[in-house]
Amino acid sequence: MFVSCKSIAVAAGLAFATASSALAADEVQPTKAPKSVPDLPFFIVNDNRLTYAYQFTATAPGAADRTAKQVFAFTHFDVWAYGTNFINLDLLKSDNRDPASPCLPTVGAANNCAGATEFYGLFRSTFGWNQIFNTRAFSVGPLSNISFIVGADGETENQFLAPNKKDVVAGLQFAFDLPYKGYFNVSPLYYQEWNHNAFLTPGFMPAGFTGLPDGNTHFHPTWAVEMNYYMDLGFLPESLQYFAVSGRAGFYGPKGDGAYGSFTVPATNNTKIEINSEPIRLTFDAGKLFWGPKYTHFVDIWVAYRYWENKFGLDDSNPANGVCFFANGVNNKSCTEKSLYSGISVKF
Repeated sequence: MFVSCKSIAVAAGLAFATASSALAADEVQPTKAPKSVPDLPFFIVNDNRLTYAYQFTATAPGAADRTAKQVFAFTHFDVWAYGTNFINLDLLKSDNRDPASPCLPTVGAANNCAGATEFYGLFRSTFGWNQIFNTRAFSVGPLSNISFIVGADGETENQFLAPNKKDVVAGLQFAFDLPYKGYFNVSPLYYQEWNHNAFLTPGFMPAGFTGLPDGNTHFHPTWAVEMNYYMDLGFLPESLQYFAVSGRAGFYGPKGDGAYGSFTVPATNNTKIEINSEPIRLTFDAGKLFWGPKYTHFVDIWVAYRYWENKFGLDDSNPANGVCFFANGVNNKSCTEKSLYSGISVKF
């Protein structure tokens, strides 16, 4: 049986909750599976990591134009005979600019409340066509494989908003080889989300709108495209070959306003195309430097840039949007995130 699997970075997809500020804190480094399966364990690769990270200027739509977030993460990645599995579990702690319930936020102002705490979980699984059909037909030029991909996300946060996200994704992944043990993956996907928003309950609705009786949103199915890449900086002199670059991006189509049945909410809740990305992350392999090649990527120190436009689908270009704009029509800068992000990851 033919097997050729590369690890994937945190699936950008990566679908994100309507109150999440980070999708995934760690990336699994690329690994090629052996050419044959006989006498191999069930998991050809089994990689587990703990991460601590700090996001300097995250945002929370309608709550904070900037809030520091600490991120504690566990990630698991494995390769087996027919594909890969990726799991990421994040615990995120905001500062008091993004307050926990029952405090109501004020954009641009701190308060005496505790910062919100969020839990976010994600998984993605792939099933390679080369492996399923025992062929190399789907390895052509830089294309290394085509796979089915399925996944889901779940999230909850103790904000007044009380988000409770659930989503599913399904589609294809096209995997390409890059130089220096690198890869580039792109996945066109079907995306379906359900969530909760306390501000959409009847008590917060203007005249003429029913609101949602329990605040639970039922969004329309839409499209998504998730992509990620990784490459060692192998062109550097051997004495400096401790660095790698990686990144991800997720594009999510409009998903409606979350209303369902006979219930109505204002048109300003209509969603727009969302871009959730970490276009570049620079990783320093401290394990290889201090303990040798045997401990490559056992300890990684990294710095990244985060860019998130129309967070959670909220329209950052519509002055009538009371979440992204002040009452005078001035953008409150809470619906687009531009932030430095840094952390340390340890393999175990």
